[in-house]
Amino acid sequence: MHNPGNATPDRFPAQDRFADGAQYIAGRLTKGTSRRTHTVVDPATGADVLTYDLAGPDDVDAAVAAAREAFPGWAGATPGERSDALHRFAAVLAERAEEFARAESLQCGKPLKLTREFDVPGTVDNAAFFAGAARHLQGQSAGEYSGDHTSYVRREPIGVVGSIAPWNYPLQMAAWKILPAIAAGNTIVLKPAEITPLTSLMFAQAATEAGIPDGVINIVSGTGREAGEHLVAHPDVAMTSFTGSTAVGKRVAEVATATVKRLHLELGGKAPFLVFDDADLDAAVHGAVAGALINTGQDCTAATRAYVQRPLYEAFVERTAALMDTVRVGDPFAPGTDLGPLVSHVQRDRVAAFVDRARSYARVVCGGEAPQGDLKEGAYYRPTLVADATQDSEVVQDEIFGPVLVVLPFDTDDEGIRLANDTPYGLAASAWSRDVYRANRATREIKAGCVWINDHIPIISEMPHGGYKSSGFGKDMSAYSFEEYTQVKHVMFDNTAVAAKDWHRTVFGDR
Repeated sequence: MHNPGNATPDRFPAQDRFADGAQYIAGRLTKGTSRRTHTVVDPATGADVLTYDLAGPDDVDAAVAAAREAFPGWAGATPGERSDALHRFAAVLAERAEEFARAESLQCGKPLKLTREFDVPGTVDNAAFFAGAARHLQGQSAGEYSGDHTSYVRREPIGVVGSIAPWNYPLQMAAWKILPAIAAGNTIVLKPAEITPLTSLMFAQAATEAGIPDGVINIVSGTGREAGEHLVAHPDVAMTSFTGSTAVGKRVAEVATATVKRLHLELGGKAPFLVFDDADLDAAVHGAVAGALINTGQDCTAATRAYVQRPLYEAFVERTAALMDTVRVGDPFAPGTDLGPLVSHVQRDRVAAFVDRARSYARVVCGGEAPQGDLKEGAYYRPTLVADATQDSEVVQDEIFGPVLVVLPFDTDDEGIRLANDTPYGLAASAWSRDVYRANRATREIKAGCVWINDHIPIISEMPHGGYKSSGFGKDMSAYSFEEYTQVKHVMFDNTAVAAKDWHRTVFGDR
């Protein structure tokens, strides 16, 4: 571990906790066995945070074995026992809130105020929600549906879940995958992105401290190609949950098919932001800037395509650009920072390339560059507004995953809704109108897993998150997510003790 040119320990004092390795298997940290290392980098400064040994297939095998060994005991615990453990877990997370917030800001470049007010409290709330949900795993009531037989439905845990999480919300994605799985009685192996493993490891350690048994939660920190693909293909993994790009999600589905695994896929997004001509323009402008720039735009539900009805179009462009220019870009740990860096220089350069190519066919109204001066070493990019692109252009159709909002005009309501639906994605959307009928039509006709009205981006533990179309299938959060991690069994009783004989006689005659 080394930290050239930056007082990283001051930004994250607890980093020495990973001296024993960055794999968490059967309740303890170990070193990876791939014979390759990876360095976690602070994207705000370029300073090294942690160099660790990557997981290889042997580590995945060990983690799956630990989860498989822990499964009978955890699945056999009563709902009340699992609930109590998750309540203790939520309490430990709340006690460690500042440590989690600083670690998440350090590895991702998120403003500390965002991790303190959103990421960490949201994670604690998720833990509290699933602690309650653990006691409400229900089948269906018993009934006589066939003669003298009583039937009912059991919901049972699936087994070992293999999950792969992205780098944009490492802590929350760990929570969204781990909590419903273990609340339902499963055990889990989670592979975080290799560039952001810190808070996933801390999350698992906190679970152990809360009394969740060893092996119930395991973390393998490795690459997708080596550790991730082996986890998806593993014959002892009964379900795969993946969050990431649509392209990689297709590969995950292909590999999982070989062993007929249950699949849960939360994939890409290109959320439309539909502004009708009766909308509150000031509210829409503020909503667009917040919705587009959340987490530096690295959010699959971020507002990326604003369609504005023509009477409001020019005013929307002008006022949105002016508001974007007031956003304070800077050090995530500085109190006044609104927007931190992207997660890496690679991601920053990818975003910049999208904008540079767009200059040939659209208007870059503001931003479109990396700041210099004190920020030049970090992976920063200014909030950017692109206007007058065409619907078939790449900035409209493809995920940019950065602080870039594209604005296009539309004329009729029919055209606006058609354009909103005109990408392969369907994760989230918003519509802005004072007219309840217009708003209600938008909720019906926009093909997305979540449609906000006169807002964009808020989520709550009680409500589901998940997509349509190429944005995947399956839900995170809520009772719907809880049920994703169960399998349904039909149980039938013969109430007479002679029905089997009668059935035999019907099929085979008297013998």
